[in-house]
Amino acid sequence: MKPVVRPSTTRRYATTAYAVAHMRQVTPGPQIVEYLHKIDETLEPFGGRFVVHGGEVEVVENTWPGHLVMIEFPDMQQARAWYRSRAYQEILPLRTENSQSDVVLVDGVAHPHKATDVLE
Repeated sequence: MKPVVRPSTTRRYATTAYAVAHMRQVTPGPQIVEYLHKIDETLEPFGGRFVVHGGEVEVVENTWPGHLVMIEFPDMQQARAWYRSRAYQEILPLRTENSQSDVVLVDGVAHPHKATDVLE
């Protein structure tokens, strides 16, 4: 019988959480430039900081069209509060109307963490 891998309801999460964006296509222009100039000030009140921002991607399996952006927050509550904040919602259309992307908020894991911690 194969083990079932799924998020455990008892898994311990670290205090950190991440906003992760797969930017598949971006249309460069003044609106994206404005977004980039304004996003940092939206992160600051929520303790957000970039940990990955469109660096070179070395594809080792399958394909990866686009770029990766990861923003770290102290916890999921702060990540959610940033995304829902008035300041971020005001600039969000600058990105969404000029790119194709997927964005998720995800909890980090408590350390130490082993791969088998996800098994029930």
